[in-house]
Amino acid sequence: MPTLPWRDIDTVLLDMDGTLLDLHYDNHFWMEHLPQRYAELHGISRAMAELEMQPLFERNAGQLQWYCLDFWSSELRLPVRELKLETAHLIALRPDADTFLAAIKQAGKRVILITNAHRDSLSLKLERIELAPYFERLISSHDYGFPKESRQFWDALQADIGFDPGRSLFIDDTLPILRSAREFGVGHLLAVSVPDSRKGPKDTAEFAAVGDYQALIAGL
Repeated sequence: MPTLPWRDIDTVLLDMDGTLLDLHYDNHFWMEHLPQRYAELHGISRAMAELEMQPLFERNAGQLQWYCLDFWSSELRLPVRELKLETAHLIALRPDADTFLAAIKQAGKRVILITNAHRDSLSLKLERIELAPYFERLISSHDYGFPKESRQFWDALQADIGFDPGRSLFIDDTLPILRSAREFGVGHLLAVSVPDSRKGPKDTAEFAAVGDYQALIAGL
């Protein structure tokens, strides 16, 4: 676990899925529940459903439409919003994420959520987990028209909130997004070691990783 130079950090930018919330909900929905419901609603086998869906997933990964429920509803001819409600009981905080949020807010840091999640996904999760009070802003990349993987997202964020990248901490569970933030000049970057509680630690490559939010607030 890294020790953060909190005196050099004014703004904390936080991802949502896999960072503050357990990624198990999203992984289960997209990899298990949605293919099963696609098979049932289109009258085909589960194996055929996966064969039809896989090229779509591969073609759109990392692009804004990858995160857009309207796009997937149209592509798959399914009511994706409604289907996400069927597994909403799996939405859960990562351990001590709320303790971390309370501590950094109490310390006077500027705390901003930046997520690639579609606004409908964001609303669904905020209905079940009370995250909003911890944040100055809740920003979806759909607000800007660019995913966090894109430099254009960071330019739009800078124009919107006017933060100092060098004095900012950003935590995310996706390596291409962390690399995009680094290229923009964000000074303090952390990956997430176990974004999905049902899976083991992931390789966070060149990035230090947070595994324990309690330990992260040491020295705050």
